[in-house]
Amino acid sequence: MNYPSRTIEEAVSEISKLPGIGKKSALRMALHLLKSDKQVAHSLSSALVNLVENTTFCTECHNISDQSICQICSSHRRERSIIAVVQDTKDVLAIENTGQYQGLYHVLGGVIAPVQGIGPNQLHIDALVERLRKNEEVKEVILALSPTMEGDTTAFYIRKKLAEFPIRISTIARGIPVGGDLEYTDEITLGRSILSRIDF
Repeated sequence: MNYPSRTIEEAVSEISKLPGIGKKSALRMALHLLKSDKQVAHSLSSALVNLVENTTFCTECHNISDQSICQICSSHRRERSIIAVVQDTKDVLAIENTGQYQGLYHVLGGVIAPVQGIGPNQLHIDALVERLRKNEEVKEVILALSPTMEGDTTAFYIRKKLAEFPIRISTIARGIPVGGDLEYTDEITLGRSILSRIDF
């Protein structure tokens, strides 16, 4: 792609490094910023620098936070006897958007994936064990991990690590999505849905 100036080429190159953004989308964004008031670009760059410089991780749950203890962990409205174990912050946001869960979280920072060189020691699994040792309030841990081979491996490993605690360990339900057709559902999901059936 030929660019009219080196500055636009540099901007497109940097913007296209973001996930899900190709060169054409990056060019559209760069041209939009160029046509906009300069304050728009300055506000964007300021917000990005602030994001990188001032974002930290909660010392309790390892979720992204502005302070050492995040808003969820410090809230008195949350149910402190339940902890949902999730892969990353995106999963926290997804669950929070349902409005159905009022417990706490524990963000692992990934899942066990030997092919990618990610082992249990690189995740916040030991921090979860320590958290449970210090907090006798916790009565249930929900393993809210994606139903993939890596997610299931991680859940199995965590289950073994938490065997010493007298708590309930559950997992999120897996079944047919609302609006889905049975004929297009894979056999494993359909089988689990039958086994995990609920009263009508």
